[in-house]
This record gives sequence, structure tokens and C-alpha cells, in this order.
Amino acid sequence: MVVQINLGDIVVDVILKAIKNVYLSVHPPTGHVRISAPKRMRLDTIRVFALSKMDWIRRQQQKLREQERETPRESLDLESHDVWGKRYLLTVSEGDEAPSIDLTYSHMLLRVRPQTAAHKRQALVSEWYRQQIKTAVPPLLARWQPLLNVRVERFFVQQMKTRWGSCNYMAHTIRFNTELAKKPTECLEYVVVHELVHLLEPTHNARFVALMDQFMPKWPLHRDRLNRLSIR
Repeated sequence: MVVQINLGDIVVDVILKAIKNVYLSVHPPTGHVRISAPKRMRLDTIRVFALSKMDWIRRQQQKLREQERETPRESLDLESHDVWGKRYLLTVSEGDEAPSIDLTYSHMLLRVRPQTAAHKRQALVSEWYRQQIKTAVPPLLARWQPLLNVRVERFFVQQMKTRWGSCNYMAHTIRFNTELAKKPTECLEYVVVHELVHLLEPTHNARFVALMDQFMPKWPLHRDRLNRLSIR
């Protein structure tokens, strides 16, 4: 069940579902506010909770408004594309060979068949980024799962509008945002650890913070760096 509450100039989506705790989140790119709460909780109680967090909500919204945005990409010659935190210039090469993408020192070479439509070139680039994450995640899981004594049953990679990653702690599955392939590798590792810790503690409470401090003491630096980088 989804309802809305108005807090002055801020509209909050309230999702009532079968959970035990209240979760507050502010989502890019517009700073949309969402609260997930137990079904039994009264809206008046949720409103009081949201009002108590107004300063935090406004700070998060301000950060999102100030965050740099990527210009739309059309997969054309001399476009800039980021891969693992490094910038490459795109070169489009048409030929009869199978489509592919290769990186040189400073260029991303996109090989396509003649007259390939722009949306298909974009789809090829998006899928290439997705494959980068699918290749990079397993070694990180192999390193961190034994350290945290957790086990992921399966992970997924997809375009995500509001999150860098997510965890289903009941199913022991994790999802990663394809856009992470554009960011420094330290950012992906931080997200991997963040989601693995959610298998131990599903909420962002004091225990979650303590676990992050224990296993990755510099995690706030990685989080802040990721949040400062440009987004789509």
C-alpha cells in the first residue's frame, strides 16, 4: 500500500508493508523522499517521524541538487566515456566484423556493422558496461564473503535509477547498478561490502555502521567519493 503525506513543500511517498522497522530514503536525481513502514503504523506516527528528520532530508536533497550530471551519451565519435574512473574518447568503427568494444590507452573503440542505428550502439555500450560489473564482482565476493562469514546465492547487474546497489537479505541476493563500471574500482568494492553487511544487518542502524567500521574503516571516504561523482 502506497500513500502520500505532505510536509510543507515536500511530498513523501509512504509504503506500508510487512516489515518491522521504518526506513527513510532520499532518491536521486530529484530528491524524492520515500518512507517504508510497518503496516500497523499510523500515518500520524509516520508524519511525526518524518518531521523529526526534516533537516536531514533537506541536506540530502541539497547534495543531490549540487551533484554533477552527465551529459546524455549518443555513442558518437569523440564522446567521452568513463571506465573505472578513467576517461576515454569514443571511436566508432564500421565494418563487417561482429560488434565489439576495446580500450586503448585513451580511446574506447566501438566496432559496429555499417548503418547501425544510434540506439543499438547505445545498447551495445550499456551491455558492455554491464559485463564489466559481472566480471569484476565475483573476485570481490570471493575476497569479502569469508571475511564477513556470509554467502550470496546470486547477484544481478542492471540499470538502477535510485541506488548503487541493493540487497535482499531473505533471498541472499544482491543487485548492482551498471553505472558503477564508470566509477573507480574502490567505489564498487565499497558497494559490495555495503550490501554484504546488509546480510548481517538489513537496516542502516548503529550495528550496521559498527560492522562497516570493523570491516572497512575507510568506508565513509568511499561513500562520499561515490556520491560526489557525476551521475546520469
